[in-house]
Amino acid sequence: MNSPFHFPSLVWDHTIAVYLFLLGISAGAAMLAVLLKRAGLAGDDPSENNVIRCTAFLAPLSIIIGLVILIFHLTKPWTFWYLMFNYSTTSIMSMGVMLFQVYMLFLMLWLAIIFHKLVARLIEKYAKLFAFVNKLIAVATKFTGLIEIILIILSVLLGAYTGFLLSALISYPMLNNPVLPILFLASGTSSGVAALIVCTLLFTKEDTHSKSLAFIHKFEVPVVCIEIFLLAAFFIGLYLGGGQKTVAFETALLSGFWANVFWIGVVGIGLVLPLILNAIANHQLKHTKGFMVFVSCLGLIGVLCLRFFILYAGQMTLA
Repeated sequence: MNSPFHFPSLVWDHTIAVYLFLLGISAGAAMLAVLLKRAGLAGDDPSENNVIRCTAFLAPLSIIIGLVILIFHLTKPWTFWYLMFNYSTTSIMSMGVMLFQVYMLFLMLWLAIIFHKLVARLIEKYAKLFAFVNKLIAVATKFTGLIEIILIILSVLLGAYTGFLLSALISYPMLNNPVLPILFLASGTSSGVAALIVCTLLFTKEDTHSKSLAFIHKFEVPVVCIEIFLLAAFFIGLYLGGGQKTVAFETALLSGFWANVFWIGVVGIGLVLPLILNAIANHQLKHTKGFMVFVSCLGLIGVLCLRFFILYAGQMTLA
């Protein structure tokens, strides 16, 4: 029996949606943290900055959890390491694995530079045999600027890759859309903003009026507006495409379970409600911990709904 989560043309299920959601958070958080430091707002010692501290856990952990979920979703999870060392330039999945590895390398290198004092203490206490790592970090520190620029580029590529991965499914007219990578990059940045705000406010004593949070928060509304524009471009192009693209548009947006997910979850909860709350709230309310966490959680719900909507609704119509 067909259902919103089970139908004949379904190839990728909810695991991929969660995986794409977590990758977007990692890419968005890493990019924003590097920009925060390069803007000179992380203080004299960035390792003491609460936003960067949260990024040190959030960026690697979210992508690792996403990959673990994906690995155990495979029919032969214990052979996943083949993908890690056997690359194919004709496979979008293989190129994504390569991108992930390079991204993780530069992310961990950048974090090692930021937290070099902590790394040195841990090595001295628990692993003296790895003392040479401190020398490698010292050498890498001389190239911090270059490493940060590369990490920003890799974060952008990883955010866009989540869209390229789906757009490679050419037999689905809704997914085979050039706007999708840019849309997923924007929504991934939005989720990175929201996740950083939530983690920083819930797990540290960061002042809600701090320069770091103000820097992260100022991306919130512009990114949401960009998302709205890209969603409009995505669906207008789909509607005007004719044939099965128009059928995909009507199937996804005009009726059924996934249309409700889009209009209520993506548009209502994720886009419109945060904009309205930010517009009507006074300055004092906007900088309360509860308000900031609530609005950020709405954004995360909206991005997660968008991932599920695009994945499932996009596979309901074949070319």
